[in-house]
Amino acid sequence: MDKDTQAVADLLNQALAESGLSQAAFAAALGTSASRFSTYRSGKTKPTAQFVLRAARLAHALCKAREYRIMSAPVTATAIREASDDDWAWRMLLQGRDHLRLLLDRHDGSEAAWEAAPGPTNEAGFDALLAVLTAHEFEAAGEDPPEWSIIEALPDPWIPEHPFLERAEIIDETPDYLARANIYIPARDLATA
Repeated sequence: MDKDTQAVADLLNQALAESGLSQAAFAAALGTSASRFSTYRSGKTKPTAQFVLRAARLAHALCKAREYRIMSAPVTATAIREASDDDWAWRMLLQGRDHLRLLLDRHDGSEAAWEAAPGPTNEAGFDALLAVLTAHEFEAAGEDPPEWSIIEALPDPWIPEHPFLERAEIIDETPDYLARANIYIPARDLATA
């Protein structure tokens, strides 16, 4: 392996370590497969300069988020997936969203932890809601939303069960940005203390 290829491999290995994620999770966060990322790390395939810079930037942001004890998009998706019930999954989603707000307010580049694409939550509704909330928060902060957060509307309406609102009330009380994605959740259920 020539010196430049070795230097790129070293940078990617350092980024992987700094990210705190597994190779598969970091590859997914970067929008590639674990096997493709492995070929970059071994020097068998040469990534673009943009990919290497993005890996370093996202790894640093993920590291910062961990230092701040703030959830990133991949951590939030994992917490939702591993939740013992829908109520806990909902709490993890809103906590992640609130942590994104904190990172966006810092203006130190750590919000890039939310540019890292999350893995699946194993629930299409939660996957879509995480994406839409993320895009909404970035846009509200005057930032371009991450690529992974720009999604098509769900093919069928997702209206999670509500303890005291009827279906029509839920639909009526849903913010427009959610309704456009075919997700129906009353605005009051998005508020946190």
